[in-house]
Amino acid sequence: MQKDIDIVIYGATGFTGQLCVKYFQSLDIGINWAIAGRNPEKLQDVASKLATDVEILIADSNDEKGLRNICSRSKVVLSTAGPFHRYGSKLVAACVENGTHYVDITGENFWVKGLIEKHHEEASRKGIRIIPSCGFDSIPSDIGTFFAVRSSNKPVKRVDSFHSWKGEASGGTIETMFAMGGLDLGKEIRDPFLLNPDGSYTNEQKKLSSDVFKISKQKDLNAWSGPFVMAGANTRVVRRSEALLTERQKSYGNNFTYQEHAFHTSWGKAFFSTLGLGLLGLTLVSPLRKIVRSFLRKPGEGPSLEVQENGWFDCKYLVETEDGQKLLYRMFGKGDPGYKVTSKFVAECALSLLEDPDTLPGGNEYGGVLTSASGLGNVLVERLKNADIHFEAL
Repeated sequence: MQKDIDIVIYGATGFTGQLCVKYFQSLDIGINWAIAGRNPEKLQDVASKLATDVEILIADSNDEKGLRNICSRSKVVLSTAGPFHRYGSKLVAACVENGTHYVDITGENFWVKGLIEKHHEEASRKGIRIIPSCGFDSIPSDIGTFFAVRSSNKPVKRVDSFHSWKGEASGGTIETMFAMGGLDLGKEIRDPFLLNPDGSYTNEQKKLSSDVFKISKQKDLNAWSGPFVMAGANTRVVRRSEALLTERQKSYGNNFTYQEHAFHTSWGKAFFSTLGLGLLGLTLVSPLRKIVRSFLRKPGEGPSLEVQENGWFDCKYLVETEDGQKLLYRMFGKGDPGYKVTSKFVAECALSLLEDPDTLPGGNEYGGVLTSASGLGNVLVERLKNADIHFEAL
C-alpha cells in the first residue's frame, strides 16, 4: 500500500496527544496528518473540540492488524500513548515491519532496551529510524549536549548538564512513574550504559559515569547542584548517542563522559529539592504508593492552561575539552516543559523525519533504534531554533 499520510499522532486523546494535535493545527505547513487511538468517540471529540478536519484511524495497542494498517499508510508515527511498556511495543513492531519512522516521549529506558534488542538490527537494515525519548525526556539532555559539543569545535572530554524548570506533572506521567515503581527492574536498570552497544565504553568511562545523588557547589556556574529527577533516563540516552555517533566516526571525544544535575541558586534550595526527591523515591517503591497514587491526577488530566503558558526550562552545559578548556552553553524555552514544550519537541522530531533524507545524519539508508542526536542532529537543532527554542554560548 502506498503511504498517503505523512504523520499519524497515536494516542491523540491523551493530555499530551491533544497538545500535539493543537500544535500541528497551529502550523502552516503542507503535510497530510491524521490522529489515531483506540476510542473513536473520544478521537472525534478531540477533532471537534480543536476544530480540526483530519482523518481518524482506530487501533487498540494490542490490535496488531489495526496497527499494521496505520503503519502501512503513514511515513512517521508519533506516539504519546504511555506507559509505553504497556502500550507501545506492538506499535513499534508494526512500524519496523511496515517501513515507518517512529518517535515518542517515553522515559522508560528498560523498555527502550528491549526495543534495541528486538528491532535495532532490522530497522538498521531497512533504514527505518525508531527514535524514543523525544520529549522533555530526553531532548534537552541529548540535543543540548550535541549542540554544545559541536559548537565547541574541539574533541570533548566531558559534559555536565544542569537543569532548572517550572511546570507540573500530568496524570499520564504520574501513572508511568507509579507503574515503573511497581516493576521488578533488577540491577540492570542502574547500569549507566544500559542503552549502549556492547563494547562501546571503557572502564575509565564507566568509573566516571555513575549516577549523581549528592549536593555540590558549582564554582564555574556560581550555583549549587543536586540530583535531577530524570537523570537516570536522560544520561543513558546521551551515552547511546555518543556511541552511535562514534560508529559513524562522529565521536564527541576520546573517553567522553556525561553526567547531569539539577541547577539550584542556593544550598538550601538544593537540600529541600533533594529531600523531596528522596521521599518520592521511597514512596514509589513502598506499599504507600497505592495510597498516594489515589490522590493524584489520573491519565488524561494535566496542568492548567495558565501553568502550561507560564512554565519554562533552562539547561546549561559545562563542556571540558580534551585540551583543558572549559566552555558553557545553554538551551532554554518558554512553556511547561513536560507538556507544552514536550509536544513541541516531539512534533518537531516527527517533522524532521519528513525532511530530505539526505540531510539527516547518516543519509538516506541510516536507521535503527536511535536517539535524537544520532538520528536527527542538526536538522532538529535548526527546527527547534525556528520554533522558539533557544541555543547559545555563554
